Amino acid sequence: MLSDVMEDYLKAIYSLQAERGPPVSTSAIAEQMEKTPPTVTSMIGKLADRGFLEREKYKGVELTDEGEAVALEVLRHHRLLEAYLTEQLDYSWAEVHDEADALEHHISEEFERRVAEALGNPDVDPHGDPIPSVDLDPVDRAETSLLDDHEVGDRVVVSRVSDRDPAELDYLDDAGVVPGTELVVVDVAPFGMVTVRVGDDEQSLPESVARTIRVRPVAAEGDPGTAEEVNGA
Repeated sequence: MLSDVMEDYLKAIYSLQAERGPPVSTSAIAEQMEKTPPTVTSMIGKLADRGFLEREKYKGVELTDEGEAVALEVLRHHRLLEAYLTEQLDYSWAEVHDEADALEHHISEEFERRVAEALGNPDVDPHGDPIPSVDLDPVDRAETSLLDDHEVGDRVVVSRVSDRDPAELDYLDDAGVVPGTELVVVDVAPFGMVTVRVGDDEQSLPESVARTIRVRPVAAEGDPGTAEEVNGA
């Protein structure tokens, strides 16, 4: 049995690997987990000794197959719980991350199965993050870019947003910037604001917020897009 904290580390390392590729540095894990580097180093040693990580001296760590399976299972629980809380219990998408964090370690596989069936086996959570399959296959992420990297005139569709800051999620919800929404970049100010057109309205987003929004190009007319696009991720 792994502790909740150990599972949290494996989940965090998986997410960092998906974003940046392996190996993942101790400093990146410390930032993600909001822990000190010595604390992270100690936990890395424990996880490596149990076969969940491989360490590369002076470079970082990479999940083993066993570690990846644990991370994917926790992620599946987390994202299904977020979807269930929003769709069935009327939570806002800004409220569900902490609730799912508390519950993800403690649900049975039968409960997970029933939640997935009740939701129609969704592909993504409320923030657009892909939900690992029941077989715990590695998550296939469609090619995306940061909204902050786009220029005036670019037309994009919101694919995913970070779920780590409830205040930012409330801000984006009020602005109508949610997964599946088409945006047009109308201005990029030198002092750090990105203005986008959302329908008939314009919204100015701080650069720090635009940096947490992942987008994909608007598919050309007649182009069915990727599987993730078809599923509205």
